[in-house]
Amino acid sequence: DGAALDPSCRASYLFNTTIAGIEDADAILLVGANPRWEAPLINTRIRKAWWHASKPLPIGLIGPRADLTYPLDYLGAGPQTLSDLAKGDHGFAKVLKDAERPMVMLGMGALTRPDGAAILHTVRAMAESFGMAGGAWNGFNVLHTAAARVAGLDLGFVPGAGGRDMAGILAGAEQGEVDFVYLLHADEFDTGRLGKAFVVYQGSHGDAGAHRADVILPGAAYTEKDGTWLNTEGRVQLAERAGFPPGEAREDWTILRALSDALGHRLPYDSLGQLRAAMIVQVPHLARIDRIAPAEWGAFGAEGVLGDAPFTTPIRDFYLTNPITRASRTMAECSALALAARAEATGTHG
Repeated sequence: DGAALDPSCRASYLFNTTIAGIEDADAILLVGANPRWEAPLINTRIRKAWWHASKPLPIGLIGPRADLTYPLDYLGAGPQTLSDLAKGDHGFAKVLKDAERPMVMLGMGALTRPDGAAILHTVRAMAESFGMAGGAWNGFNVLHTAAARVAGLDLGFVPGAGGRDMAGILAGAEQGEVDFVYLLHADEFDTGRLGKAFVVYQGSHGDAGAHRADVILPGAAYTEKDGTWLNTEGRVQLAERAGFPPGEAREDWTILRALSDALGHRLPYDSLGQLRAAMIVQVPHLARIDRIAPAEWGAFGAEGVLGDAPFTTPIRDFYLTNPITRASRTMAECSALALAARAEATGTHG
């Protein structure tokens, strides 16, 4: 989604307090995040912290107005409010400075923008000046909306020297400079921007990427394969398959392994155990199952000019957020009912 994350510092893209640690925070700032839509269980933790707090828990929101099921202070819509807060020119700044365990949650609505790197830098600097980072308590949190994002960053799945990022790939495809694109379960972007590029799609559901593809390699759904997962806080989790993939579908790593052999660049593993061992060699904390590997604090983000546009939410439809839900009849019915309810409430139905 083009999020301006900085892989050079692991603390820059983790939910560092941990999800359970939300309950230890005594002041919370939400920036470009709607946890009720983006991560309901995290929103439940915030509500629990508010409900059981011995004194009122101050919660501030910068971004679209939202009913998050608990009282909060609406601070403003976008970067100007964030800038004022970071400089200490906003009343909520004193709340954060006076707190013993202040916490900020930075969402994709603030990072998937042209000024995302500057926003990341601004929030980092604010976290340091308000006592959110650098000590025993790290209250800097990034809320991810993509299931594989943290694992991909840990493994270094980012552009190398001279490589193209998401925006660069799409711009290159539109201009005819990129003539081949391999989509690995990638659907959450405008596939119309792929131009005339030859597209291979590997995935489990016939979503946007599959509709644009010239070749489809059917992969297994998450319930049909053993997997190593890292959640938004960086916790390593193992999953076992509940059933086998249908038809010609295969587990993703086996497809890539077979393709590497056909291309004459054979990958050096023949089993899932060998693959996991190779990952652990590169990223040792992947062996720490169901445990948190604390990340060292450092410099990240990039100084720059913050834009004027308000923050948005990356969730357009709560019930249709990924290829699996978009293929569900039940979720489609829920989406239609929610849309009808909103139209009734606003009087926009026709």
